[in-house]
Amino acid sequence: MRLARRLLHALAAASLLAALAAPAAAAVWRVKAGESIQAAIDRAAPGDTIEVERARYVENLLITQPLTLRGIDRPTISGGLRGDTIRIKAENVTIEGLIIADSGASLREQNAGIYVWPGSHHTVVRNCDFSYTLFGLWIEQSNDVLIEGNLITGKRELRSSQRGNGIQLYNTRRARIIGNNVSFVRDALYVDVSHDALFRDNRLHHSRYGTHYMNAYDNVWEGNDSWMNRGGLALMEVRRLTVRNNRAWANSDHGIMLRTIQDSVIENNVVAGNQRGFFIYDAEYNELRGNSVIDNRVGIHLWAGSKNNKVEGNDFIANREQVRYVGARDMVWGEQQGNHWSNYLGWDRDGDGAGDVQYEANDMVDRLSWRHPMMKLLLASPAVQTLRLVGQQFPLLRAPSIVDPKPQMQPHNPDWSPWRGRYFPRSE
Repeated sequence: MRLARRLLHALAAASLLAALAAPAAAAVWRVKAGESIQAAIDRAAPGDTIEVERARYVENLLITQPLTLRGIDRPTISGGLRGDTIRIKAENVTIEGLIIADSGASLREQNAGIYVWPGSHHTVVRNCDFSYTLFGLWIEQSNDVLIEGNLITGKRELRSSQRGNGIQLYNTRRARIIGNNVSFVRDALYVDVSHDALFRDNRLHHSRYGTHYMNAYDNVWEGNDSWMNRGGLALMEVRRLTVRNNRAWANSDHGIMLRTIQDSVIENNVVAGNQRGFFIYDAEYNELRGNSVIDNRVGIHLWAGSKNNKVEGNDFIANREQVRYVGARDMVWGEQQGNHWSNYLGWDRDGDGAGDVQYEANDMVDRLSWRHPMMKLLLASPAVQTLRLVGQQFPLLRAPSIVDPKPQMQPHNPDWSPWRGRYFPRSE
């Protein structure tokens, strides 16, 4: 009996200790119209959820512990045109289903709709609308963030230089930026010293750059649309980047800029209707394959030591100038698979799909048309085509050029025609 009583006491003590050690169940707090969201945040315990009913709340919120802030029927939180509308200073914070509006307008203080403070790892912001915020989200030194399904519109009456960026990443790792629609900001996505990130299915338009990368390595950029910007994708000072299945069209300058970039893969992108399709500067040891470069004023502008790149299986169609290249020697593209050039004048007698005569960009006719733009009116005439053939026969008349020894007679992507005529307004 004595042994049985001891066992019962031990079991009771163990149960009490387990109950004390077990975390309390997370609470759900409800904020109604006229009440304070900040008061609910201050009252909540770590891990709690705060649900905000539909209304307009004028507050600048500070979150300093893990919790979920969820809107019911899309309430509006206005920052009253001062400071950050929401500032996060804790890990594991989730914000969803809100309209976040009216941040301050100080670039010096980096006013944002949501400011993710350094160390606020695992932040999630999804399905929110950002309206009239300087920066939509400023994310600094916080890893593993997820920014998904948000609509971000900046202070559109401000000049471009006075706006903030839609989503700004600084010194982060493993961010996931997915399915956002960003417009009327300075740069839709600004990425600086941020590595191992995924940018997928975003729509970036009516800004300076759709994306502006600096010093960012090992990132993936796929399935994004960039249009009606000054530049679509500006990828600078980067390594080991994958850029695939994106569409950049109707940008007033370049579609995709590759500047000081190494060891990267740029594949299966559509670049159409831009002033320059690709602008490639100081780029080495990259692969460009399967891209469709269509109806740009200049298909590819290549210079400043860009070499040792593999350029295979691309389509260059209906660009006013296929390639603008200035160099001291020929550069060979398409040694293995070849590229398609819509202005190729050669033939395919053996029927293997590749032209029997190599393709050369920047021939005599190209250089004359640069000097005398009115000559472009005659590009389809027999006289100009004869001049192009004469230039190929007399090497003394040619300049260093992009040379494709296996020009393909047919496009790799037969569905290219819908991309013609998509220009930036007043660019034609």
